[in-house]
This record gives sequence, structure tokens and C-alpha cells, in this order.
Amino acid sequence: MKAKEDKLVRFISISESHQAFGLPAPQHPLISLVHFNRDNPFNTSMAPIYDVLSFYKITFITRNKGRLKYGRNYYDYDEGSMLFLAPNQLVGSTDYNSETYCYILLIHPDFLLGHPIAGKIKWYGYFSYASHEALHLSEPEREVILSVFRIMEQELNSRVDEFSQEVVIAQLELLLSYVNRFYKRQFITRKTAGNDILQKAESILDDYINHRETLRHGFPTVQYLSDKLNISSGYLSDMLRSLIGQNARQYIRSKIIEKAKELLTGTGLTVAEIAYELGFEHPQSFSKMFRLRTGLSPVEFRNSYDQREL
Repeated sequence: MKAKEDKLVRFISISESHQAFGLPAPQHPLISLVHFNRDNPFNTSMAPIYDVLSFYKITFITRNKGRLKYGRNYYDYDEGSMLFLAPNQLVGSTDYNSETYCYILLIHPDFLLGHPIAGKIKWYGYFSYASHEALHLSEPEREVILSVFRIMEQELNSRVDEFSQEVVIAQLELLLSYVNRFYKRQFITRKTAGNDILQKAESILDDYINHRETLRHGFPTVQYLSDKLNISSGYLSDMLRSLIGQNARQYIRSKIIEKAKELLTGTGLTVAEIAYELGFEHPQSFSKMFRLRTGLSPVEFRNSYDQREL
């Protein structure tokens, strides 16, 4: 059998996506919900190796395990997992098979126009997470999510009338609110894993700062740190916020301030020299950030420390 071409396909419309997977045309051009199960098995032979969607995609795995190809890497998902993709994210082939049951909800941004959720959906962090940072549902959570999908399935696959959009959007808002709650729970219940990531983040930043990479390359960025940890920047910020009450940018700056305090109290470097050492282009920017973080200017902090030493 000839292997499929390893090429990128962009789906502009939901109808195009249905056609690629050998599915009937959707009841509504801007939204569809497909339930893959024993009676409707997933046909991967027709799917492209890589695709980019112009719409949102929410996948709810109800049975079996598998792997999702994100970029060039594979990531595992389990029964009861949920995966979220925003428009224009690259996603690769998925190891679905005839024993994999799932719901796949596709929503074009135009379907949400005129409703508050059109703007709100962009602020849900899990749509920017990498696919290996799936939501792993507990059994009670799984039943809650399943009930919402069943209502949407009945609404979308029975009849579409002037009330359908309002009903489906109400259910979508309910679904995303539950998901937001369950992701917060996941950060708490998987706190041990989060603490391991926090320790690695601290080590990465300490190495970067102590080896004077700030002098050569400037501030470590959120993207730099998330790449080193092999997680997305959005997931990193949400995890740090749940553990220490700071997002990734705030955490990085707090590490810079720690190093600044060390240099102010342990060396004779001037404030300007310390600023350049830590990657600031202008000493004034360093002084402003230091005051915002500590309530003192660098000079005031150094003087207060010197007075304590007397």
C-alpha cells in the first residue's frame, strides 16, 4: 500500500474537513459534532498527515488510548482526555482506530459572532496549550462533560432551527466553564509533577543568570523557558500561577530581582553595571522594575543593607 504524502493541508471550511474524513456534510456549515463509535468508526486512511484548521477543534476521547502527532512529535492521550486546538495551529495524524471512540466538535469563529463567547474563547489558556498537555478527566468529570456533549449532539443532529445557535452556544459556554474548572483541578492534583517542573525551571534560570547569559542575550524569555521545559508557554504560566501565584513572566522577573539583590549586597558593582549585567539596555529600566518589585530603588536597597550590617 502506498504511504500517504507527508504534506500539509489547510482546511478553510468545516465541510472540507468532513469530506477529507469521508463524513457526510455537516448539518450547519459553521459547526459540527461527530461521534466516532462502533457504528461510526474513525477512518484514518483518508486523513492528511498534517493539517491546519481555520476553526476551533475540541476532541473528547471516551474510549481507548492513542497518540496525537503535534508538529513532528507524538504525545499520548488516555480514555477521558480532552484536546483543544485554536484556529491556525498545526496538528498531525492521530492514532485513532476502530476501537477508539470520541467526540470531535468543530466550531468556526463566525458561528460565535455577536455573542460574548466570541471574545472570551480567545482567553481560555487551554486553547494555546500543546496537545500533549491534554485535560485528563476524573470519572465524575467525564460524566459531566459527556452530558453536555450529548445535549449538543441531539441539538445539532436532529433539527436546526432559529433557536439552535442560542442553545448550542449556551452549552458551549457551559462546556468551556467546566473545562476551565477541571484544568484548575488538574494543576492541583498533579502538583507533584508541577513541583518537578518548578525545580527544573529554577535550575534553568539560575544557570542562565549565573553564566551571564543575560549580559550576552538579554532577559530569558517565557518562550525560552517553556522550550527548555518542553511545555507550552500558556501551560507553564497557568501551572506557575497555581503553584506560586505568579505567571511565567512574573516568575522570571522575580529571579532577576533575586540576582540583583545578590549583586547589590555582595559586590561593589554600580547600579548601571548591575543593570547591564542583568540584560537591561538602560539602568533606568532596571531601577524602575526594582522599585516596583521591592518598594525601594537599588541604591536605597543597598544602603538599607549596609546599615543593617553596621
